[in-house]
Order: sequence, then C-alpha cells, then structure tokens
Amino acid sequence: MSTKLRLTILSFLQFFIWGSWLITIGAYWFQTKQWSGEQFGAVFATMGIASIFMPSLMGIVADKWVNAEKLYGVLHLLGAVVLCTVPLVDSPGTMFQVILLNMFFYMPTLGLSIAVSYSVLKKEGFDVVKDYPPIRVWGTIGFIAAMWTVSLLGFEKSANQFYVAAAAAFMLGLYSFTLPKCPPTAKDTPSRSLIDVLGLKSFALLRDPKMLTFFLFAMLLGAALQLTNAYGDTFLHDLLPPNSVTTEEMPLAEVLRYLVAHPIDALKTHPAIIMSISQISETLFILAIPFFLRRFGIKQVMLFSMIAWVLRFGLFAYGDLNAGLWMIILSCIVYGMAFDFFNISGSLFVETQTQPSIRASAQGLFMMMTNGFGAVLGSLVSGYVIEQYFTAADGVTKDWQGIWLAFAGYALAIAVLFVVLFRHKHTPQEAQNTEHTEPLLSAEPA
Repeated sequence: MSTKLRLTILSFLQFFIWGSWLITIGAYWFQTKQWSGEQFGAVFATMGIASIFMPSLMGIVADKWVNAEKLYGVLHLLGAVVLCTVPLVDSPGTMFQVILLNMFFYMPTLGLSIAVSYSVLKKEGFDVVKDYPPIRVWGTIGFIAAMWTVSLLGFEKSANQFYVAAAAAFMLGLYSFTLPKCPPTAKDTPSRSLIDVLGLKSFALLRDPKMLTFFLFAMLLGAALQLTNAYGDTFLHDLLPPNSVTTEEMPLAEVLRYLVAHPIDALKTHPAIIMSISQISETLFILAIPFFLRRFGIKQVMLFSMIAWVLRFGLFAYGDLNAGLWMIILSCIVYGMAFDFFNISGSLFVETQTQPSIRASAQGLFMMMTNGFGAVLGSLVSGYVIEQYFTAADGVTKDWQGIWLAFAGYALAIAVLFVVLFRHKHTPQEAQNTEHTEPLLSAEPA
C-alpha cells in the first residue's frame, strides 16, 4: 500500500468518526431523549473546553516522550471505548461528562493526525505543501460519508450513531500502530517553561489593538459555528410533517431504491444528507479563496464570511422542506463561504502580522479563540437563550424561525462592528502569500 493511500485512509477515518455524531447528536438529544436546550448547549461546549488545553498537552507528550503514531492510536482506542458507553447514558448531566471525556481523547488527534502525516511524508521525500492537501480533503469526504451512512441506516435519532463512530475509532486506533514510526523530535532538548510549551507567549499579541480586535472577532465567529453544528439537524427533523414517509425501518437496499426513485422526498426525510451539502460546499469554496484574497484582500474576505453567516441563518429562518427547500439547500451552500473565508483568511492574517518566533503559537491562539473559547461561548449562551426565549411551555416545541433570526441578527451585528472596529489595509504582500498557503490544513469539516 502506498504512503499516500495509507495517509488518505487515516484522514478519511479521522473525520468519519466525528461526522458520525457531531451533526446528528441534536436529533438524538431533542427528538429521542427530549432533554433541554440549555443542557445541550453545555454538551456542545465540551469541544471548546477540550480544545483549550488538550491539544497542547498531547503535543508535548508526542514531542518529548511517545511516538506520535502510537499516542494517536491510543487516544482513538480510548475514545472508542467512551463512545460505546454513550448509548447507556440516561441523564443530561452524565452525558456532559461522557462527551467531555470523549472530547479529551478526540480533539488532540486533530493536530496529531497532521503531525503524523507530515512526518511520514517528509521521511518518504514528498513535498508537504503539494502532496498533503489532496490527502487532507479526504477528511472532509469522510465526514460527509459518515453523515450519509448514519442517515441512510436510519440512525439520526438513534444511539446507534455512537456505535458507528466507535467502530471507526477502533479501526483507526488499531490501524495507527501499522503506520511508519514518528519518534519524538524534542526528546533530548532542554525543557522550556510552561508558558512556552502551551504557546501562551502569543498572548502578548493582545496588547496590540488591531490583533486584540481580530482575536475577539475570531472568538465571536467561532461561536457562530457552534450554532449551526448544534441545531441544524434537529431543526430539519422538526420541519418534517407528522405523516411524512420515513425510511428508518426500511432495509438499506430499499432505502437506496427509494432514494433513486424519489430523490427529493427521500432528501427531505434525511436531514443529515441535506446538512452534508455544507461540507461539499466547503471543499469547493476552498478553491476560490486565493482569487478572493488577491482581488479583495483579507479584511473584505473576512467580511464576506460574516455576511454569509447572516445568509446562512436567515435562509434557515424562512426555509422549509416544501416550497422553501431551495432556501435550506442555498443555506448549506453559503455555509462553505461562511466557514472557509474567515478560518483560512484569518489564519493568513495571523501569518502575515506576527513575528516568526511566535508564529506557530499565534496560530494556536487563533484556533484556541475559535474552537476553544468561541465554541464554549456559542454553545452555552445559545443553549440558555433557546431554552429561555424560544422554547414553548411543553419544554419541547421550539420557535425555529425566531431562533434563526436571532442568530442572523447576531451575525449581522458582528459584521457591522467588524467594519467599524477592525482597521486593516490590504497589501500586495498578502496576496503573494496566498500562493504559499495550505488552506486545507486550516479547514475542519463541521
């Protein structure tokens, strides 16, 4: 088996695990368990909590003591065990603890998968800039494949989605031990201070008003991402009419025949497949980023992202699964711009505005603000707001139009403030740097 194929399998399974439950856990939580929105927000915050410190800590372990591929495999095996226990959970509080533990194991593997791939490619004499992106794009394909698998098997509202994720995690965990060795690279180097190893030195950037403004907006946009991840699938389930044809009890072969014979009707009853259009769009918008950066500059591209978030939520507010299905689909297409244009252009902004000595830790700070603090903020606040202001007295029925309009208003306010507060002038040097950017490395499907 070729090196590229081996790493392609790694990338595919890495995100297949996440795609098996990330988008559909909302349907399981609200439709099956009928637990509260505020508690659900806390569960979705676990990704942000784990992202704040676990990737850095596991990175230190891989740098100094344990082969990266072995640590990567152990983390996935432990995550698989935890995922197998999720169907046994019978209370929201316990679910928070179990998902948090799973995120402690999973979130560090996102960085380790890149570290392992880079190490193997360099040892084999490959050009990382040229050869890694085609490998990484299979991660997004894996995420999409997982959503389709869970949906077509009728597991969107079932605990079985966690067994699918666990099976993929077991496979990847065992597979990792067959990969080429990636020994610690800093085993014999002197230990640095805790501030250095955790990348906290980059926090000095916050003394600069422009960088402080940028990182605050990164946090606010990170919160927006959690809104669509957490509530998109369960929103589409609530739109289904009571008498709609369901394929949950059909054998898979019959589901596929129904999908071919009645594609639109089948699409309506498989919300995860509709949501997967977002990830498909993401892969396409990545290709357009260099053009937009050269033509409009970083600030404009980031503003386009914020406007796209307004459209994402606004189209959800007025869409439905009948005459308004086009709005739902367009919202999923717009998501590609909303997600990619800020994440990737933001990463380039950090690259062009920081000194080489702290560039890596500055990128870590950017990820911490979006996937860490931003994710926690978006999950907790949205859960509270939905529970308090957009949930009926029965504790189940939700005012989805009001929810999405509130989110659209939030995104619009961010866009307006960004235009007013963020001061940055586009330079030709930024456009030149896009030729050397690896956009696929910055994008995570979700």
